Amino acid sequence: MSEPVDCRGLACPEPVLLARQAMQKAGAGTITVLVSSGVARDNVSRAARQMGWTVAVEDDAEGYVLTLSK
Repeated sequence: MSEPVDCRGLACPEPVLLARQAMQKAGAGTITVLVSSGVARDNVSRAARQMGWTVAVEDDAEGYVLTLSK
């Protein structure tokens, strides 16, 4: 697994764009995305599912940890 995609503190659509870029680059596997808001969590999750990835979400002290898998 590579380094997490740290999108904490970024306003949408930037977390979605960075997550999409990571998913396109990886093609498959597991990607961890860190976000700090519920809006970013929902938007990244929706984008990942549209691209065929599964999403697991965990609460974190600084926001949310999204684990994207394909």
